[in-house]
Amino acid sequence: MDDYITDIATLEELYGAPGEASLRKVARHMTPLYRAWINCARFCVVSTVGPEGTDGSPRGDDGPVVRELDEHTLAMPDWRGNNRMDTLRNIVADGRISLMFMVAGSDTIVRVNGEARVSVQAELCAQFANDKGRLPRSVIVIKIAEVYTQCARAPMRAQLWSAGDQSEGLPSAGAILAEQTAGEVGGKAYDDAWLGRAKKTMW
Repeated sequence: MDDYITDIATLEELYGAPGEASLRKVARHMTPLYRAWINCARFCVVSTVGPEGTDGSPRGDDGPVVRELDEHTLAMPDWRGNNRMDTLRNIVADGRISLMFMVAGSDTIVRVNGEARVSVQAELCAQFANDKGRLPRSVIVIKIAEVYTQCARAPMRAQLWSAGDQSEGLPSAGAILAEQTAGEVGGKAYDDAWLGRAKKTMW
C-alpha cells in the first residue's frame, strides 16, 4: 500500500461500511428534536470553500447563533468582526457551507450542510436588532441539505468540557501579532487594550 490513499475504493476497504445509525440519523430539514438542540447552541464553526481555498470561522451570539426561517432554512446574522470577510467572500463565490453547532457541557455536536447566500434585505436584518438597536450588516441564509448529530468521541477524547482551564502558558493574540509583524504591531499593549476594545465593538 502506498503512503497516501488516492481513490475512494481503497479508503472504503480500509474503513469498512458505515454503521446503520450514522446513516439513519440524517434529516433533510429541521425536526422537533434537531430544532430544540440547535436553538440551545450559542456557538458554531462555519466552514466554506472558495477560489482562494477553504475557511473555518467561529460564530457566537448571546442567544441562539442561528434562527430558523422555516424548516428548510436557517439565518445567521453577521455581527462585527475584523472585516477580512473570508466566510462571506467564499459564500458569494461558492455557496457550499457546513455548520458545526456546540453547546457547552454536551459532547454531542450537531452538523448542518447546505447552500448559503448573503442577504442584505432590510426586513431580515431587522429581525436581529439587539437591545441597543444595532443591526448586522448582512445575514447568511442557509438552505439545509442535511442535518445530523456527530459522534461524541472527539469531545470525549479531548475532555473538551471536563478538563478545566488549559490556557495557562498559551501565547496571547498580541504576542502572535508581534511575532508576525517583527514587533511593529501587537505585544502587551495590544493585549491590555483588547478587552476594553472588544466590549465597545462586540456588535
